[in-house]
Amino acid sequence: MPTDSHNSYENMLFNLDSAATKLGLKYDDYVALRYPERELTVSIPVEMDNGRIEVFTGYRVQHSGSRGPCKGGLRYSMDVDINIVRTLAALMTWKSAVVNIPYGGAKGAVCCDPSHLSKEELKRITRRYTAMILPLIGPEKDIPAPDINTNDEVMGWIMDTYSMFKGYSVPGVVTGKPLEIGGTLGRQEATGRGVVYIINDLAPLVGFSFKNAKVAIQGFGKVGSVLAQLLAHQGCKIIAICDISGGVYRESGLDIDELIHYVKNNPNQTIKGYKTSGISEFPKEEIFSFDVDLFIPAAKENQITAPIAKKLNTKIIAEAANGPTLVEADEILESRNIIVIPDILVSAGGLVVSYFEWVQNIQSLMWDENEVNELLMKIMKRAFYEVWTIHQQRGVTLRMAAYMLALDRVVKAKKIRGIFP
Repeated sequence: MPTDSHNSYENMLFNLDSAATKLGLKYDDYVALRYPERELTVSIPVEMDNGRIEVFTGYRVQHSGSRGPCKGGLRYSMDVDINIVRTLAALMTWKSAVVNIPYGGAKGAVCCDPSHLSKEELKRITRRYTAMILPLIGPEKDIPAPDINTNDEVMGWIMDTYSMFKGYSVPGVVTGKPLEIGGTLGRQEATGRGVVYIINDLAPLVGFSFKNAKVAIQGFGKVGSVLAQLLAHQGCKIIAICDISGGVYRESGLDIDELIHYVKNNPNQTIKGYKTSGISEFPKEEIFSFDVDLFIPAAKENQITAPIAKKLNTKIIAEAANGPTLVEADEILESRNIIVIPDILVSAGGLVVSYFEWVQNIQSLMWDENEVNELLMKIMKRAFYEVWTIHQQRGVTLRMAAYMLALDRVVKAKKIRGIFP
């Protein structure tokens, strides 16, 4: 289990308490938000391909439903426990509130290693997990989505399992589904596209130029690969990228389209083994050591620790991952005048387009991709300027400004609804 899983929730609480203090809130105004509303831990017995029965542990945590149905991804990883899931659920509450989407926060996980499972084993785990958390999920209650090691196919299995229990098709129970069963155009690229929209809004305010800007990206999955491609097309030089298998570097900039093609056709779906002229390899832990203009953590939580914050050589950090920076690292980055665009703002694009998918499912509509991207840009731009205004007026970091905006919205919703009974 992660040694710092407890710290991740403490990080969230520290930011929550700090934002509450700066807003002048009483403890009673927000104390309920320091605790998840519901937590479910389930045992998932599965018959493996060799006939043996293995039991996996699964989680679903709902942090807050004050502003609407809970929303959050599902990850398959050995590197999860209840504290990690609890933290990620809370971050989804704040993320939904920052972009003013009528959702609360949730998160799910199953402790398993998909790389050691057959497709049929993965399907059986998914269907049994869905059955076990059935009382919590639904289009009006809690809507899962893809996260680390899950994808549109997994969402299709969840949607089908839920629908079989209901006796009719319920596409709105998950987002990030294949288009053929109610998915939306633009969902795959949404998180990466949202990050780029936010950087575009920030750039003129801090003197950042995309042309030949040097960029390093930690993570080359669904988010990191899209981000790298979009930034390269805007003129950035992506000089260093790493994933779980290691990293590649080229001073003149990597050919991102070629690298994406390589990963897609690599049986391991990693960058390991990628070779071309001028490329050098490095251990993944060294991704933090490059001299760049923009650094993007697009992997897991708790990556930027205090020692790493001291050695990072960048002007801007855009947190495409959820919860990548520890509180003590945040303080160091602030003292070094490194701009941190927080996760609950910059990585909200996937959530926003998931909301669009859910709306389309409920109304039996299908929007074209231009509509999706234009509305995404509008929502991300509005959220950025709301956060930027608080940052300027209150003299706080962008992270604290985002937390203040989010907490204010959630607390107002809770006050309007009151405490039951």
